[in-house]
Amino acid sequence: MISESIIEPALWAAAISTGLMAGIYFAFSMFVMTALQALPYPMGIAAMNSINRVIIKSAFIPLFFGSSGLALLLILFASSVSPWVPSAGGVYLLGMLACTIVFNVPLNNQLRDMATDNSSQVWQHYLIYWTRWNHIRTLSSLTACLLYLLALTQHIR
Repeated sequence: MISESIIEPALWAAAISTGLMAGIYFAFSMFVMTALQALPYPMGIAAMNSINRVIIKSAFIPLFFGSSGLALLLILFASSVSPWVPSAGGVYLLGMLACTIVFNVPLNNQLRDMATDNSSQVWQHYLIYWTRWNHIRTLSSLTACLLYLLALTQHIR
């Protein structure tokens, strides 16, 4: 159990950070990937590879790892606050973090390292599967955010 004075700010930080992640993933699922798909495939591939290079040097990475670390800490030390806390953390860590590590990052690496002779087929595969897994990350982040907000309302009462 963590100190009572830390619980509410930690839950707010978790709700806000998972909500921000949901927004980022939502943008990719709803229009970024569609825009990239509308480009000639060499341009779409180049743009996505550029995004993948830029994003790892941006504020996204501290948000990604910070929100994941906070979810884990809340599961370990604040689960007794509300049953929504471990639910939120579990959904987030499995649906966002694990999905990213197991599916989206390997697809990014495959796109980056592909041979040019089959780039059209790799790009089509990438668009379908990367976006499908991104939908899972979006829903998981949004669900975690809502569950953290439920935990907050329960804690504040």
